Amino acid sequence: MSQHNHPIQSSTSLRDLVCVMAQRYCLLVLILVITAAIGLLSYEFLGLNQALVAGLLFLCIAFWATSLVPAYWPALGLFAFATATQLAPTQVIFAGFQSSTFWLLFSGMVFGAAINHTGINSRATRLLMLILGNSYQGTIVKIALFAMALAFLIPSGVSRIVLIIPIIASLADHFGYDQDSNGRKGMLLAAAFGTFLPAFSILPANAPNMLLSGMTEALYNAPFSYGEYLLLHFPVLGLGKLFMTIGVILWLFPDQAPNQAIQATIEKSAMTKIEIRLLMVLCACFAFWFTDSLHHISAGWIGLIAALLCLLPSLGLTGKNVIDKDIQYGTLLFAAGIIGLSAIIAHSGLGRVLVNYLTEVIPFSPHAPLLNLSLLTFISTCVAIVTNLAGVPAIMTPMAEHLADITGLSKDAVLMTQVLAFSTVLLPYQAPPLITAIALGNLSISAVTKVCLATFVLTSLVLLPLNFIWWYFLGMF
Repeated sequence: MSQHNHPIQSSTSLRDLVCVMAQRYCLLVLILVITAAIGLLSYEFLGLNQALVAGLLFLCIAFWATSLVPAYWPALGLFAFATATQLAPTQVIFAGFQSSTFWLLFSGMVFGAAINHTGINSRATRLLMLILGNSYQGTIVKIALFAMALAFLIPSGVSRIVLIIPIIASLADHFGYDQDSNGRKGMLLAAAFGTFLPAFSILPANAPNMLLSGMTEALYNAPFSYGEYLLLHFPVLGLGKLFMTIGVILWLFPDQAPNQAIQATIEKSAMTKIEIRLLMVLCACFAFWFTDSLHHISAGWIGLIAALLCLLPSLGLTGKNVIDKDIQYGTLLFAAGIIGLSAIIAHSGLGRVLVNYLTEVIPFSPHAPLLNLSLLTFISTCVAIVTNLAGVPAIMTPMAEHLADITGLSKDAVLMTQVLAFSTVLLPYQAPPLITAIALGNLSISAVTKVCLATFVLTSLVLLPLNFIWWYFLGMF
């Protein structure tokens, strides 16, 4: 019977593959046609150099948004094209590799590899099984708090997702929640959103934060302070969004207490010397990050020093082939490409042209700071929806200085409105960590989308007004 069905199945698979390839080809042609149209229209108004930059901007963002090719491919294409056509000086094109943000992302990958290698992730699983208890509501709250705590230790959203989702999935199995149960969905969603959404208020904890920081440093020579950034965003966008997300998950995915009571009979063992060494390195790194307003050493260089210690063979904190196996070079090239693209836009003057257009369309008023903050947040949110979260810093950061002149706000206030936007996710496709969580946890896209939509609405109606009040209290406007 199976032999008779095999040709039909093969034919169906081949037909599906052809359809997918045809769709991707049509989308590619559409992107190229629109890019050419943008370039031609831009040439009429901007000149050749700015027209090339405008076309390059759309092409890169279109590829990043549609995932037609791996994220590193447009970045490498950007470097090649910009260098061959001399769109900008070499130091501008490759500004991303000089940024502390690039090395902060690199160090985050090394930390994740070290945590897995030393077995601290397994110890965390045993610890969670002891402290979560038997209440479903308490389990969701504790998972979300633990997930947020990871954001202070591992400065990479995807790395945290890769670490925590398998742990929580195994815990859900132990608790007796089946694949389609609300309990399993709730636990995985609490881990994913708990380690992702509040992390936008912690400077080195998510890619858009680091890209914004890196581009601000490259364009304006004004690196962010870890402590000041935390004070500005964590009370509302961090803690406030965490508890709001917990409420949304418990409302959308209610369930009964775990079927199997958790007994504190898990094997206990003393921490190994290697685990203690890694914890000492991570704690020292975190201490320097938190006090950067005192020593003024960029978070990226602190992270790089800690990563060097983790990579030191004599300490045994990582495997021998960690550089070859555990470092995601595609992600690093993507980050360098985004920062380089921003620097090219600023060098070409295209940002000033875009700002002039926006000022004709958007009703900014120098005497209405609250309205201006709302409008800037709205613009950045639209950019995030059309592209992705990382597209917001790429497009908005080069225009910050001009927008500050137009709105009467400080440049810092203008830059920080981006955080309000890219920390508010409308749909999962905007955020690679959420896509990773969907894949690793076998979560349904509809479940993740429900949480995104609910938190988007509540953030817009409740948290953003509260955040503006907090900023006013801090003297931001």
